Amino acid sequence: MGRRTVVILILILAGLWVVWPDNPGVHLGPIDRSIEVVRGLDLQGGLRVLLEADLPEEAEITTEQMQAARDIVENRVNALGVTEPVVQVAGARRILVELPGVEDTEQAVATIRETALLEFVDFSGLTPLEIETLKLQPITTDYGRSAAPAPTAGPDEPTPEVPATVFHTVLTGADLESAVASQDTLGGFAVDIRFNPSSADAFAAYTREHVGQSLAIVLDKMILSAPTISEPITGGEARITGNFTIEEANQLAVQLRYGSLPVPLKVVESKAVGPTLGQDSLQKSLQAGIIGLGIVILFMVLYYRLPGVLASLALLIYALLTFSLFKLIPVTLTLPGVAGFILSLGMAVDANILIFERMREELRDGRELRQATDLGFKRAWPSIRDSNLSTLITCGILYWFGSTYGASIVKGFALTLSIGVVVSMFTAIVVTRTLLHLVLDRLKFAEHPTWYGI
Repeated sequence: MGRRTVVILILILAGLWVVWPDNPGVHLGPIDRSIEVVRGLDLQGGLRVLLEADLPEEAEITTEQMQAARDIVENRVNALGVTEPVVQVAGARRILVELPGVEDTEQAVATIRETALLEFVDFSGLTPLEIETLKLQPITTDYGRSAAPAPTAGPDEPTPEVPATVFHTVLTGADLESAVASQDTLGGFAVDIRFNPSSADAFAAYTREHVGQSLAIVLDKMILSAPTISEPITGGEARITGNFTIEEANQLAVQLRYGSLPVPLKVVESKAVGPTLGQDSLQKSLQAGIIGLGIVILFMVLYYRLPGVLASLALLIYALLTFSLFKLIPVTLTLPGVAGFILSLGMAVDANILIFERMREELRDGRELRQATDLGFKRAWPSIRDSNLSTLITCGILYWFGSTYGASIVKGFALTLSIGVVVSMFTAIVVTRTLLHLVLDRLKFAEHPTWYGI
């Protein structure tokens, strides 16, 4: 048994484990990953919200402002615990938000519309390990929070939980005047910030008293960064240093500049989407896919005989591996995404047809079966490569179009089709060829030309 055969068997077993309905996922130490099918809005229902800049048409809105607003809205959506939400800029003035599985639509819309809160929070006395732990969860600050009495329990009630630590907010985003990414003398990247005059004195007094302590930069109660105060900061200007790349420094600067939404947003459309139509369409699409797959397999077996049987087996392996990737990545399956997967099933056979026709030509020219097989794969490869490359380029254009103009339906179709094309090239070139060589090595009767339709 060759190496390729062993690799294919391992991939098949791994694929079967991934697609198994009761797959437990991976839970080993720090790795805690569930493996399940992620359904989109049209398959499980949820909420679709379209936001638009609440400014006059003549007002100039930059791409950076809309992207920053999208990032802030996405952070707020993630706080809702929604699985695989879609938040993307749609055109020059709109943001599309899709929340699969959301039931409380009023709370979701209210959360999206709220203004994000930027805070500079006192982390004095905390160790680096404690700060790293806090970065994984929302924190509680005293900004806008009234003190509440300690919880008490009645005689028949369980003991209440101890309230979380409340951290002190020194300044907020309203006190910040600017934030710009910069490069220091050693070539590292940092973020230069400047407070407005009314807050500069308060910031100078705080930093004078807390040299060597940490000051957290918090957006929507989540820690962005927690730099250490190395010296008193006077004049209202400061530099946030760390092991930043240029991209991380720019991102932090944008988040600081736009701690609140850079442009006011209004809800122009809010619609609860039910899964009934999507599920019904999904069932019919799957039925059509199964029927189409059956017809393709029947044609391949009757017309190409033994190679057709092996190509059909490779096609089943292709479907297994592709669906496994959908679960592992994971790919959010929408109805157009399912359509892309079904379309790629038909395209997966194209490469095999090109190979088998080339094999027949070589056999008709009098070449031996093994030589005809190798030449068939070799001479069909340029056509397979070019056709699949053209499809991948088209998928890339469609995905870019969907990302740029908010057409999420097109993105799902392009993504599933491109994954299918890549896997189909592997199954056609590697799996089918390996199966053919395996049959020729093991079964002597398989060398007769009749088995190849000659």
